[in-house]
Amino acid sequence: MSGMLVDTSAWIDFFAGETIPVLEEALAAPIVILSPVVIAELVSGAINPRERKAISELVLELPFHETPREHWVATGNLRRELRAQGLSISTPDAHIAQCALDRRALLLSRDTIFSRIADVVPLRLVREDMT
Repeated sequence: MSGMLVDTSAWIDFFAGETIPVLEEALAAPIVILSPVVIAELVSGAINPRERKAISELVLELPFHETPREHWVATGNLRRELRAQGLSISTPDAHIAQCALDRRALLLSRDTIFSRIADVVPLRLVREDMT
């Protein structure tokens, strides 16, 4: 398995105690990379002290996808390209997809928008039954 970005939707279930074997395998490998928006979404949603501690540890331990100016231009171009194909997506979702595209990495998400994005651009999605 190559590098893997994990969307907020999968992290939420993971921190809620759900077993996600492909994520656990990727963490053990270790090949998981964090995107800046996912970090912000996780931190802002951490309600209890246990979640905040787990997220803080995760943010410090995992590699971080740097996002220079060119990344944000590519993110805007991706949104425009998708909109031209009839698919309107949020800037955070475009950013997460662009992080995976930048790294040619897999993306683990439980949000169906990414499957729709992958129908238009070469976004590589990881299936949860992969081991």
